[in-house]
Amino acid sequence: MSSLLNMLLGSMTAQPSVDSLAGKTGIDKKKVAALMALALPILMKSMTNNASSQQGASSLLGALSQHTNPANKSMAQQLKEGDAQDGAKIVNHILGKDAGNIIGQLAGQTNMSNDQVSAVLSQMAPAMMSGVSEATNQAQKGNDPAKAFGVDLSDGFDMKDVMGILGATSKGKEKASAGPDLLSMLLKASK
Repeated sequence: MSSLLNMLLGSMTAQPSVDSLAGKTGIDKKKVAALMALALPILMKSMTNNASSQQGASSLLGALSQHTNPANKSMAQQLKEGDAQDGAKIVNHILGKDAGNIIGQLAGQTNMSNDQVSAVLSQMAPAMMSGVSEATNQAQKGNDPAKAFGVDLSDGFDMKDVMGILGATSKGKEKASAGPDLLSMLLKASK
């Protein structure tokens, strides 16, 4: 799992974010949290696949430039204020022809209706894009590359930090060759 995904999972599944999204959608907090934890890796993987070509990466960079967080709003606030219509377009673009099947699978896994899953995904998509945009901008500026890649240097620079930079964690049996990292592809495409 990439450090970008870990960062987004952490901020989007934090209690204030879950409370905000549950309040906006009227769906049980536990179901919202479970859905976000399941859906975010799927959405990020699909974004990575979409960005694997130069054209796809350029298209994603363009979309990211439209989804920024200039007011530095919290993730909970972004989720609360998210534009569901824009979010539905984002989800459909990211998932493409597989959108219906993926939404159905997520509904089955979370004991929710397809409409409920769609509502949550539509609310979380703009905030997710904003998070990816922010991480990409931080990495491009080089202001704090360690922070941009989710690297913790407080304990010194170690293999875990290298794995974070490469876009994979060293936990479990997962190998560094977990596939291309979305952030790396976006940085390459932006040059």
